[in-house]
Order: sequence, then structure tokens, then C-alpha cells
Amino acid sequence: MSHDELRIRGTFTARCFQDGELLWEALAPNMVVTVGKNLILDQALTSGATTMYLGLISNTGWTGVAATDTMASHPGWNEAGTTYAPTYSGGRQPISFQPAASGSKTIASNPNFTMGSSGMLTGAFVVAGAGASTTVMSTTGVLMSAGQFTGGNYAVLPANIIAIGYSIALF
Repeated sequence: MSHDELRIRGTFTARCFQDGELLWEALAPNMVVTVGKNLILDQALTSGATTMYLGLISNTGWTGVAATDTMASHPGWNEAGTTYAPTYSGGRQPISFQPAASGSKTIASNPNFTMGSSGMLTGAFVVAGAGASTTVMSTTGVLMSAGQFTGGNYAVLPANIIAIGYSIALF
């Protein structure tokens, strides 16, 4: 299982001058408070500001998610849906977010995927921005996140409905 740690760091620097000469300098490491985290999340993930879609990851070829993965190149995993089982009806599902609360955001409603064939699902991903689309196997858009389900692979059968939720938080 892969994960990352997102931290926001900064430092305030204060300098006092008198007649052009530096008298003192002080540093103050910052703390991003909860309402600041909410603002950052709301600004970055406002509904309608960017197009986002959720897709599924097949266990076929699974070795893992890497920080260097992109939609055009993610050698450790394959998107489920057409080339890699299981298939499902429709395409990637559009998502939008609720307002941020407690430094996190959750999608407004969990999209459903109706399975068209049997196979093994390993995880899910979010693609966003210009070029992001519902088209399964599209290599355009920006891969925002991807991950493996806890417990690894899960078997699905035709007509199974998979509901996927997603949340993101700043710590």
C-alpha cells in the first residue's frame, strides 16, 4: 500500500532596519490552521473549477503506484475497463467535492460502476484538469491520485455495482 505525506511549510522572515542598517532579523515557522487548509482545498478543488473523473485499477500488471506516475505513464498499474479486466459500463465517473471541513474534502456523491465482466479490482484513481475525460484508457489529463484498496485485490462479477468514495486532507 502506498501513501504520501503532504505538508505545507513556510517561514515568515522579519527584518528591522534603521538608517539602512539591519538591526535584527527574526524567523517564524508557519502553522497552516484548519480554516487555512479548508481554504486551500476549496480553492484547488472547487466544483466546476476543474474537471475530475474517478477510474478503477485492474490487478492485471499491478506492482504499485509511484510518485512519478502520470496518466501517460504509470508502469506499475493498468486501468480497468477495456483492455484490462474487469470491464464496466460507461466510462470514468465525474466527481465534484463538498466544501472543505476540518482540513479535508470529500466527493459530493460516490459514483457507481456497473461491472460488465468478472475480474479483480486493485484500486482507484482520480484524473483532473485539461484533457481529463470519461474515456477509459485515455492518457490525457493530470493524474491527481491513485491507490490500492486495503487488503489488495477484490473479485467482481458481471452486474456487481461498485460505489467508490474519495476524500483528500491536508495535514
